[in-house]
Amino acid sequence: MASICLILRKKSNKHGEFPIVIRITKDRKSSFVYTGQYLHLKDWDEKQKKVKKSHPNSVRLNNLLLRKLSEANDNLLELEKGPIYSSAKTIRKQLKGEYGNKSFFVLAELYLDELEQQGKYNRFSAESPMIKHFFEFTKGDITFQEISETLLKRYQAYLSATRNITKRTVVNHLVPIRTILNRAIRDGLVDRKFYPFGKGKIVIKFPQSLKIGLTEQEVKLLETTNLKMESPQWHARNVWLFCFYLAGMRVSDALRMKWGDIANGRLYYAMGKNDKADSLLLPQKVLTIIEEYRIDGLTSSNTLFPELRDTDFGDKASLQKQIRNADKKFNKHLGLIAEQIGLEKPLKMHIARHTFGNISGDRIPIQMLQKLYRHTAVTTTIGYQANFIHRETDEALNQVINF
Repeated sequence: MASICLILRKKSNKHGEFPIVIRITKDRKSSFVYTGQYLHLKDWDEKQKKVKKSHPNSVRLNNLLLRKLSEANDNLLELEKGPIYSSAKTIRKQLKGEYGNKSFFVLAELYLDELEQQGKYNRFSAESPMIKHFFEFTKGDITFQEISETLLKRYQAYLSATRNITKRTVVNHLVPIRTILNRAIRDGLVDRKFYPFGKGKIVIKFPQSLKIGLTEQEVKLLETTNLKMESPQWHARNVWLFCFYLAGMRVSDALRMKWGDIANGRLYYAMGKNDKADSLLLPQKVLTIIEEYRIDGLTSSNTLFPELRDTDFGDKASLQKQIRNADKKFNKHLGLIAEQIGLEKPLKMHIARHTFGNISGDRIPIQMLQKLYRHTAVTTTIGYQANFIHRETDEALNQVINF
């Protein structure tokens, strides 16, 4: 059971007055709601928890404070009667009206602020417009209880009808909504019975996307195409091939590689996505590429490729922004190369990973591929490789129609 009382905080303002606050205590943890009233220490009765008669407005102030305390008590009793646990911090937010009755987008704003403060730039930039689209659909803030299965189904239909996006992107729009609702339940702002996701309700299931990689012949064509040395297209091809040769390494990891990560012909690095550390023996093709970027004055702390050499790796938001800009630039020049060589398949940085999967097919044991891809679960590797292994189905089809 939580308890509340009036106290004088210890930190004064510039006039030497101390704030009068409502202290909420639960499970030995306290939070505070400011009443907006300040008082000199000599005018506060610590034992009676009220303003002394020595203050010229003591009667009016005490009436005001008693009213605020009474309102807080009433709200506290309502919260404590609820079926869900509320911490002292949650109770404070409720009493302050920080969440309020219409609370989803207030919490959504806090959620986005935290993503930005944590340097999760990619998620912030991806999820901000998604939450904005939901706000446009609801035409304003709404309560958590109003986010029902029916509302979310209408929202999915609205997205499909008003925006030129894929089914996968429609499903993606539900992810931040689910995340924020989970947080609201965890913070005691809404009962789980109002949760619209899960078995028998709204299930977030991504439609299977088609993954197409290049063939050996197409990679050879890309390798041997004559491009002007040190041109943007030449550089984009080098980075793409570097990623492909190293089991489809992500461009974000490739751009972070430093000269100090190479020792005795091996590359030592931790994958940015899941922090899995390992080392790879650098194939001769990779060594040939990186020698093109070795210049005088570089130290072990410099990156192999130039995109991030002037970037502060401690500034995560700036780092992720630079990587995203580089990826966009590479994709533009790879598209020009594809046109030049008559390649009909899409040629983008992430296709390097699909290409490695396509060429490896069923030639490499699945456990080895799991290690190369840095997958946590082998089932992830099996699911990924299934996009590229067609031999058995092709043979089965031919057995039927070849008569």
